[in-house]
Amino acid sequence: VVAGGRGAGMTHAWLFTGPPGSGREAAARAFAAALMCPDGGCGHCDQCHQVLVGSHPDLETVRPEGLSYGVRQTRELILRAAGAPTQGRWRVILFEDADRATEAAANALLKAIEEPPPRTVWLLCSPSPDDLMITIRSRCRLVTLTTPATEAVAHVLATRDDVPPDIARFAARAAQGHISRARALALDEDVRRRREAVLAIPRSLTGVGECVSAAERLVKTAEDEAAAATAALNENETSELRKLYGEGSTGKGLNRGLVRGGAGALKELEDRQKSRATRLKRDSLDAALLELVSYYRDVLAMQFGAAVELANDDLRFELDQLARSSTPEETLRRIDAIMQCRERLAANVNPQIAVEAMMLALRS
Repeated sequence: VVAGGRGAGMTHAWLFTGPPGSGREAAARAFAAALMCPDGGCGHCDQCHQVLVGSHPDLETVRPEGLSYGVRQTRELILRAAGAPTQGRWRVILFEDADRATEAAANALLKAIEEPPPRTVWLLCSPSPDDLMITIRSRCRLVTLTTPATEAVAHVLATRDDVPPDIARFAARAAQGHISRARALALDEDVRRRREAVLAIPRSLTGVGECVSAAERLVKTAEDEAAAATAALNENETSELRKLYGEGSTGKGLNRGLVRGGAGALKELEDRQKSRATRLKRDSLDAALLELVSYYRDVLAMQFGAAVELANDDLRFELDQLARSSTPEETLRRIDAIMQCRERLAANVNPQIAVEAMMLALRS
C-alpha cells in the first residue's frame, strides 16, 4: 500500500484507489476498524469485530446498487453522517464505488468533505483518482493499492479457504490478482464453466452466423445471471414496501390514502431495481469481456516472446497456435475491439448490437 497526498497524520477524508480485486473496500474497512479500536486495530476486540462484520453503529457502508448514486441519496447520507459517534471516537462513512456518484451528487459530497463535522471521517473507494472530481481528490488523503501477486492470492485461498494448492494457483493466475474472482473460480464449478465458455468464443467464430450466435449467448448469459441475482431480493423488497403502505390490511382503521400514497414509492423502488439489474447485467458482460482481453493479452505476450505469466496457461497450446497464425497487429486490433465494446456498453449502446460488432471484429 502506498499512501500519498498532502500533509501527514489524521485527516477527515481518504480516497482508496486501485484496480479491480486490489482490495480497496477491504483496506478501507480495516482502516475503519483501526479508527474505532482502542488499540489501533487489534482485529480481536468487539469494536474490530463489529466493523469487520458491518454491524458497528458508528460505521455506515454505502454500496451503490444501480448504475449511479443520486443527489437525493447523497444529501440523505450527508445528514446521517453529521451525527455524533455513539461508541467510538469517530463516525465513519465508507463509500464504495464513489465514482458512481452523479455530478450533482458529487457536488453535494464535496461540500460535506470541505466542512465535515469534527468527528466524521469519509472513506471513499474508486478504481482511479481520475474517476472523481478533482476538487474532491484534492481534499482527500490518497491511498493507492496494487494488484496482489499470484503467489499471495494462491496462499490466501489455500490457507483461508482450504483450497488445494494446484486449484488455488490456477484460480489466482486466471483471476489476475482479483481475490474475490479467484475465490469464486476456486470454489464454484459454475463460475469455472462460465469462464470456459467465454474462452471458447475465439475458436468458435468461424462465420458471421457463429459471431451472431456467440453474441446472443453472451448477452443471454449476462441477463440470466442478473435475473437470478435480483429475483428473490426484488420480491422481498416489494413485499416489504407493500406491507409498509398497508396493502392487504383490513378493518375500518385502514388509511386508504396511505395505500394510494404507496404507488409513488413502489414506482421509485421498481426504478431502482431495474437500474440494479442493468448494472449487474453490465458487470457480468464486462467480466466476460475482460476474460477475452486476458486471452488475447496472452497471445500477444507469446507473439513478442515476453517472459510474463500467462493468465490462461491451461490453454497454452491453443494460444500458441493463434500466436503463430496471426500477427501482433491483428491481436492488438482484437483487443481494441473488445475495449471499444466496453466503452459502448458504458455509453448505454444496445448490448446485443455492441457485442455482435465486437464478435465480427474478433473474427476478421
